[in-house]
Amino acid sequence: MAQAALTDLLQEESIRLDCTATDRLDAVRQCGQALVAVGAADETYVDAMLQREQSVSTFVGEGVAIPHGTLAGKESVKRDALVVLRFPDGVDWDGNDVRVCVGIAAAGGGHVAILSQLAEILLDPAKAERLRSATDAQQVYDLLTPDED
Repeated sequence: MAQAALTDLLQEESIRLDCTATDRLDAVRQCGQALVAVGAADETYVDAMLQREQSVSTFVGEGVAIPHGTLAGKESVKRDALVVLRFPDGVDWDGNDVRVCVGIAAAGGGHVAILSQLAEILLDPAKAERLRSATDAQQVYDLLTPDED
């Protein structure tokens, strides 16, 4: 079975580009609530995301964090999905400045393939900068759309 494109996991209402957060846990909570709002997970998944963040930082570099739940939280996932929350003023993430959070809800091992696809984008500093500075949903879709080989 072919892996889903990132854009297949993203709904228009899953992209929020003008967020503010008091700290990293607030940003993680907002990602979790956004996943609940699009029907990808139930409320208990937000707690699993917060538990993950408190045990291991989800900061991945280039001003991006990728909050996701613990393995125990996978039962709270209704369907694989992504949310993209942009924090134009930044969020202090243990001394790192985070501008974009990509929240993940994935059942089973689905998050591994999603993280791999996201890593490809973030390893390109120009693409990471375009993600951090995106001001409309179409820019985010374009960045997350796989390149044609």
